[in-house]
Amino acid sequence: MLLYTEGEHIYRRSVLYRVYVYDIKSGSLNLLDYDKVLHATFSPDGSKVAFVKNNNLYYKDLAGGETTPVTKDGEKNKIINGNCDWVYEEEFEFTRAFNWAPDGKNIAFYRFDESLVPEYTIPMYHSLYPDMDTYKYPKAGERNSLVEIKIYNLVEVKTVNVNVGKETDQYIPRIRWINAESLCVYRMNRLQNKLELLAAAVADGKTTQIYKEESDTYVEINDNIQFLPGGHSFILNSERSGYNHLYRWNWEKQKLTAITSGDYDVDQLVGVDTEHHLVYYTTAAPTPLQRKLYAVDWNGKNASCLTPEKGYHSITPCVGYNYFLDKYSKINTPAVYYLRDSKGKIVRTLEDNHELNGKRAEYAMGNVRLIKVKGETEKLNAWIMTPPDFDSTKKYPVLMYQYSGPGSQEVTDGFPARANDYFWYQMLAEKGYIIVCADGTGTGFRGEAFKKKTYLQLGKYESDDQIAVAKYLGTLPFVDKDRIGIWGWSFGAFTSATCLFKGNDVFKMAIAVAPVTNWRYYDNIYTERYMRRPQENEKGYDDNAPEKMAGNLKGKFLLIHGTADDNVHFQNSVMLVDALIKANKEFDSEYYPNKNHGIYGGNTRYHLYRRMTKFILENL
Repeated sequence: MLLYTEGEHIYRRSVLYRVYVYDIKSGSLNLLDYDKVLHATFSPDGSKVAFVKNNNLYYKDLAGGETTPVTKDGEKNKIINGNCDWVYEEEFEFTRAFNWAPDGKNIAFYRFDESLVPEYTIPMYHSLYPDMDTYKYPKAGERNSLVEIKIYNLVEVKTVNVNVGKETDQYIPRIRWINAESLCVYRMNRLQNKLELLAAAVADGKTTQIYKEESDTYVEINDNIQFLPGGHSFILNSERSGYNHLYRWNWEKQKLTAITSGDYDVDQLVGVDTEHHLVYYTTAAPTPLQRKLYAVDWNGKNASCLTPEKGYHSITPCVGYNYFLDKYSKINTPAVYYLRDSKGKIVRTLEDNHELNGKRAEYAMGNVRLIKVKGETEKLNAWIMTPPDFDSTKKYPVLMYQYSGPGSQEVTDGFPARANDYFWYQMLAEKGYIIVCADGTGTGFRGEAFKKKTYLQLGKYESDDQIAVAKYLGTLPFVDKDRIGIWGWSFGAFTSATCLFKGNDVFKMAIAVAPVTNWRYYDNIYTERYMRRPQENEKGYDDNAPEKMAGNLKGKFLLIHGTADDNVHFQNSVMLVDALIKANKEFDSEYYPNKNHGIYGGNTRYHLYRRMTKFILENL
C-alpha cells in the first residue's frame, strides 16, 4: 500500500505528500522518497511507483530500491513534467499528468513549457515584508504553455515524442491508454469547438486520427470514455443529438452506434462490463431533478432501470460490476446507502441514517420543497425553504442563492439542498427568511440548447432569469417584494453582483463572495470556452461585467474576497471597488488575508458566515 501523509496543498487538486510504502506481507514500512512528492502511483504489477518531484518525473523500483529520473529539465515557472500547469489543473480538472501503460513497460506523460506564459504574483502577509508567490496564469486572450506528450520506455530507457501536430496554440485535455501498444491523445483547438482523438503508436509516436467532433459553440471534456477489447472501438458521450448521450464508435468500420437516446441527458458513464457487453450509466431522467442507474447492451438494446425509486441515486461500481453502492436520497430524506446487485436488487442496507433522522426530528426544521418558477423566457427548476412556523397569510423576506455557471446544477431531488449551507439556511429560515434557489438558463441537464444559450455573453441570460425569478416571487402573497436579496460565490457572486446592478429596482441587497467582475481577468481555458477571446468579443465581455455596471448600484452590497485567491484573483474585487468609488457608491467589503478561493482555515469560515448573517439581518 501507498500511505499518503502530511498533505500540503499547492492548488485545488495538487497535493504534496510524504509517502510511505507498506508491504502487507512483511509488515515493513519505508519512505518512498525523503522529500514530499506529487502523484505517487503504482505500476500495474505493483513493482514500481512513479511520482513527480521538483517538476520532474521519477519512478522507483521497490525490489531494488533504486529511483530513476525520467526527466531532468524541470524548473519552477518554466518546465513541468508529469504534473499539470495551473490552468490545466483548474479547468481540465486533473493534475496527475502521467499514466502507466497497461503492461507497465511505458509511462506516457505531459511536458509543459510555461516559460512564455504571463505571471501573476500574490502577496502573502506572513512577515515584516510580504512573501511574493509568483506563478503562471494565462488570462483570457493570453499565451498558454506549449504542451508535449511523451512516452518513456523503462526497458529500452528511451523517450518518444508523440506527434500532436504542428499547431502549438491548442490543448491536450486528456491522454488514455487504448492498450499496451497504443495511446489515445485528445487534441482540441484553442476555441474548444473541435475535438480530435489521436491514436499514438508507442514505438515511434506516430499518430492517426480515430475520432473527430465539432460544435458551433464548444465541445465538453470529461472522463466518460471506455476503450473496448479489440483495440478499434470505444464508448464515449456526445451532445451531437442536442442532449448528452452515449455512443459506441468503431473507427475501423467508421460506424457510430447510439447506445442511449431521448430528450434527457446522460450524467455519468458508470462503467462497462466487457464480459457481458453491458454499459452502466446514470441519467437525469425522467426529470433533470433525479438521477437513476441504467444498464443497456452495447447496441443500445434492452435498457433497464436498476434504481426505480424516485430521487437522487449516486452510484459507485464495485470491481466486476456484480454489485453497486447506491447513495440514495430525496430533497427532505437523508441518504440511505444500499448495496445492489447487477439487476438492481437491494442486497442489504449498509447505512440508513436513522440516527440523523432522529436528531433532525428534535428540531423545528424549515420545510424544503421543489417548485417551478418563472424565468425570463421559460419555467425554471427551483427549491424553496420556508420557516418552521410558516404562515401563508404573512409576508416574508426572501434570500435567493444561485451558482448559475455553465452546466452546473444546484436544484435536485437530493438531500440536502445546497449541502454546504443547508443548516445555515435553516438558521435563517428560523429567523423568518424564505430561501430560494433557481437553476436558470445556462445550467445543466436540460439539453444542449438550454445550457449553451449563454455562449459569448456570460452573465446576460443568467442575471435576466434571476431578476425574473425575483419579480415572480414578489407576486406571491406571502413574499415581501421590497425585501428580496441574492447572494452567491465565484460564478454565483458574479451573477449576484450583476443582478443587483441590473435589477436595482428588484433586489434590496446582494452578497458577492470571490466574484469574477470582468471575464478579462479570468483564465483563458474556462473563459474562452464560453466567450472566445476578448479581442474578438469585446462587447460580450464588457456589456455583462459588474465592473462596468458599478454606477447602477442602489441597494446594499457586501463584497468579500480572499487576498490569496489563486483562482479568481483578488484583482477582480479591487477593480470593482475602484469602479464603485469612482461612481461615488456606498458599499461594504471584507477581505481575508492569505486565504484562497475557498476562504477557510481556523476561524475564517465561521467569521465569514457570521459576517454575512449580520449583513442579511441588518439589510434584508
